[in-house]
Amino acid sequence: MSLDLPPVAPAVTAELVQGLTPRLRKRLDAGVTKLAGRPSVREGDTVRIAVDDDTHLELHAPGGTVTSTDAIRCGCLLAPDCLHRAAAASAAPIAEPEPEPESEPQPQPQPQPQPTPDAVPVSVGEDTPDTRSASPTEPDTPTPDQRAAAQAMYDAAAAVLEAGTDGAGAVLQAELLRAAHTARISGLPRIAASAVSVVTQLRAARGADPAYRLAELTAALRDVLGTAHRLPGSTGPELATLRGTARQPYAPDGSLRLYGLFSEPVLTATGYAGAVTWTADAEGRLYTVSDVLPGGPGRAVGAADRAVRIGDTALTHRELSRAGLAVAGATVSPTGRLGAGAGVRAVRASGAAWREDPLAGLWALPVADQVSRALTGGDGLLFLDVTLTGTVREAAGDCLLADCDGLTLRLAAAHDHPALPHRDNLRLLSAAPGTRLRVVARLDPSPLPRALLLAADHPRDPEAHLDLGLDRLQHADLPAPAMAPAGSSPAPDEAPLHLLRRRVHQAASAGRRVLAFPGDSANDSRRLSRYGFACAGDLLDELHSAAADRSRDVFGRLVPADINRFARTWLAAAHYTEEVDRSLCAAAWGADPALPPSP
Repeated sequence: MSLDLPPVAPAVTAELVQGLTPRLRKRLDAGVTKLAGRPSVREGDTVRIAVDDDTHLELHAPGGTVTSTDAIRCGCLLAPDCLHRAAAASAAPIAEPEPEPESEPQPQPQPQPQPTPDAVPVSVGEDTPDTRSASPTEPDTPTPDQRAAAQAMYDAAAAVLEAGTDGAGAVLQAELLRAAHTARISGLPRIAASAVSVVTQLRAARGADPAYRLAELTAALRDVLGTAHRLPGSTGPELATLRGTARQPYAPDGSLRLYGLFSEPVLTATGYAGAVTWTADAEGRLYTVSDVLPGGPGRAVGAADRAVRIGDTALTHRELSRAGLAVAGATVSPTGRLGAGAGVRAVRASGAAWREDPLAGLWALPVADQVSRALTGGDGLLFLDVTLTGTVREAAGDCLLADCDGLTLRLAAAHDHPALPHRDNLRLLSAAPGTRLRVVARLDPSPLPRALLLAADHPRDPEAHLDLGLDRLQHADLPAPAMAPAGSSPAPDEAPLHLLRRRVHQAASAGRRVLAFPGDSANDSRRLSRYGFACAGDLLDELHSAAADRSRDVFGRLVPADINRFARTWLAAAHYTEEVDRSLCAAAWGADPALPPSP
């Protein structure tokens, strides 16, 4: 949208759309489009839009977010049940709940870390007790409210899948936002967040946003439908996973001596931006320091030069990625995120190069074991020694080809936004075939060995490294061209699973009707069966059958389609392709997806 509107809470949008008459609901999408072309002005926390010469619309966002329906006011004769208020809420970004303060237990008194001769004190925080109590234990079975919320979410997501991106306008989006709000207040933050992600992707698709990715919409829809389908019958640990957590619990971890690894920018489709810095201790355990808040590309680029949020630490993220940190009274979340409570003390310490101990040990672990760790719930990071061999063209752009211990690997850009240098750095590295690099990448599960490049050795200085999402390579940084290693071969073609995956993506984009057109899927099914994917062939046939299933009543009239049958079939196909891709990924890397890495 061209309007600079403040984020609006999902419940506000849902309530305003629900209050419209059926006639106004049919005009809502046109109202959103019309509103985008109207002039607006921002004065402090208020945005004023000129609907016409005599009517103005105001959005009041104290604190930066519209949190109530009363905060959107219109001067037209139909207000407050007018189209303009609902259109403004539907056009605005979706507000996500602000992160709650860290619920950290009172840390035990720890000795102040003693700076080494090369260490510089950077912060001394106050040790204030945390008097907040822990939340009560969740029951082992879903509550009636959670079951109802899951069913409402499933129905709303199935309606979106039925319509596709073109048909999922503001009304269906509002229904999904209402289901997300209900899920959140029922104690289901995971599915609520996934539903908001679906709406964000739908708006990006309908607005021709270049950041839109069909694969991300498909994944978000799969997560919403899959979680809503499994949750009513789940118990114990599975239920806890499906519920998710609204905040990260932090536990005391004593004193830590950390070494900076790299920093990466964060820029999400839901309007959050910042940076995350990865560190490691002497045993190779990874810890993160993050600074992610509402914002856009400017914040993602500038966050690297902001001070890390540990006490009053003066180190920036960029500096920490190359230095070290000694922390006393540390608190750590289950995902390895360092807490920033008042009782945390930190001093700057010396760092270590990637080829020095203890960081060099991260690259000593066999690649297959690293992939197994990433596929079994790890952090997804891979520490690889590669030799650049060339490039290969993909639908999303060129990828680097690299040799990794005889394995042909594709290295892709971690983010495509032009404000971030990922793509430019990849293009420069492609001009230096034969260069040996030590890299950090994130596994991208696919039938071919593929990873997203995050950081790499400096091509001319192996003792330094580059954060490829923050630092920009120059031509002068590249070594003289070298010959690619003999025997390197182009990457093989993909397995024919794309015949099913393509239909899954088409349904998410264009809805059920695109698969209901007359056509014969038998050829694709037979091809899948010839390559050992008989189950994929059956799912493909069932997907087409469910899409075309339209029975007639006794008078010969078409009855409404069974969208639940289509949603279940689509979910089965989407889940199947995800799991097969995971298995093919493990096979391509020589890893076992079912086993944890060997110690």
